[in-house]
Amino acid sequence: MSRTSANQDEPAILLIDGRCLLCNRITIFVAKRDKAKAFRFAMLQSSVGIRLLINGKLSTHDYDTFVMVQDGRYYTKSDAALRVLRRLGGWWRLMYLFIALPRAWRNVVYDFVANNRYKWFGQTDVCMLPSPELIARFIEDGVQVEGTGEMPDEKKTDLR
Repeated sequence: MSRTSANQDEPAILLIDGRCLLCNRITIFVAKRDKAKAFRFAMLQSSVGIRLLINGKLSTHDYDTFVMVQDGRYYTKSDAALRVLRRLGGWWRLMYLFIALPRAWRNVVYDFVANNRYKWFGQTDVCMLPSPELIARFIEDGVQVEGTGEMPDEKKTDLR
């Protein structure tokens, strides 16, 4: 499901798979480069994640889908990923040019990575231990968590 967002100034919520180590690394990658604080994060498996999935009429059992919620609109898979890169600005914005490719082609690549991410990057039943600054950008039960601090090094996987 993909629609055009009218208000690019509103923070977007990125729903991520909390068990996926690739997804954890992507969260850290985005947060470090998101100078405008344009993104908030929630786990697909969390109560707020499930509520957002239900509101967007998306599966609450399919954690292979990256979701971006912006101004009440839902973007998934490659549409979501490319919109994130565009909002990061700088050179990352150039990746948005891939939006010109047919969605079906882009999502074949997306699905291939999504279906192999646990095998290639691993998974965990233990939450990552984010910095206070990253914690402040997570949403739990519909409320943004408070905190401040430095971003963790994206090359390190901080796990509890």
